[in-house]
This record gives sequence, C-alpha cells and structure tokens, in this order.
Amino acid sequence: MAMTYLLVDGENIDATLGNSILGRRPTPEERPRWDRLLGFAQDTWGQPAHGLFFLNASSGLPMSFVQALRALGYVPVPLSGSGDQKVVDMAIQKTLEALADRDEDVMLVSHDGDFLETVEPLLDGERRVGVVAFEEFRNSGFAPLRAQGLEFFDLEHDTKAFNAPLPRLRIIPIEDFDPLQFL
Repeated sequence: MAMTYLLVDGENIDATLGNSILGRRPTPEERPRWDRLLGFAQDTWGQPAHGLFFLNASSGLPMSFVQALRALGYVPVPLSGSGDQKVVDMAIQKTLEALADRDEDVMLVSHDGDFLETVEPLLDGERRVGVVAFEEFRNSGFAPLRAQGLEFFDLEHDTKAFNAPLPRLRIIPIEDFDPLQFL
C-alpha cells in the first residue's frame, strides 16, 4: 500500500515561528494544528500518512505534548545527546537515508538546509517528495531541486494548519491577490 512519511522537525518550525515571524515565543494557540498537517499530507497525495514528530528530549520529555501527539496520530521520536549535537537533525537525516531504500513518499516539515544532501537522493522520479515550510524562510538550497521533482508547500497557506493568520510578509501571486485583505 502506498504511504507518505511526514517527518516533522518541531524545533525548526517552533524556532522559525517564534524568532522570525512572531518575534517572541509562540503561545499554544499560535502553533500549528498538527492534526491538520497530517490530514493535509493524506489529502494532498491521496494516501495514508505516517507522521513522525522528532523532539529533542535531552533535558526531559514533555509528556503532555507527547501524549497529545500520540492522540493526533503521530509517532513521537524523543532524542537525546550532548549539548553540541543537533539530535533532531541527525535523526531526520538518518531517517531520510533509510527511506532512500524504500518506495514511500516523503514530506519533510522543516526550513533547514542541513537536509539538502539527504533529500536529493529521494528525488528518483518514482516517489513524491515535498518540503512543507514557511516559503520565505525555506532554505534557498531547496529551490534547484524543484526541477528534479521536489514539491513545495507553505505551512500556513497550503496546509491551513493555523487558527488565525500569521503576521507574515509574503509575495502574493497575482491570481491569489485579494485587495480586500488590504482595505
């Protein structure tokens, strides 16, 4: 059966949302609705999605969040390591490498250019591969991979994962321009 693996770099999304968009730590209401993201992955490619949510648990495991992720259908992947190790990135890279030997489709939820070298081999013309991110913060190194079949999805506008519009300044394709949003 066809399957999409949805790999979520929660640290990266939270940091981008807080530091680059909101300018402060996001409140729970301002964070993505992770269930909508999983539903988006299923609906977009018309097949079941298996969500893996990677967490840095070096200083402890946020049990209430882990339980919530499980209830939403994700598999939490708690990781630990020394302070200088980017354990989430390391685990996602290992997972992408393991997926290269399989046939499943992959959606990566991250802005991080550290994944370029492990995403590119997945672009074999046989499977679908996508990056879900805030488009203006997605690492520019992903852009050339579009010619090889990499698909891009905006975390806010395509997935509809937020309850309220975020204060983002984004380039609007003319066909999507609604002057009423500015009046």
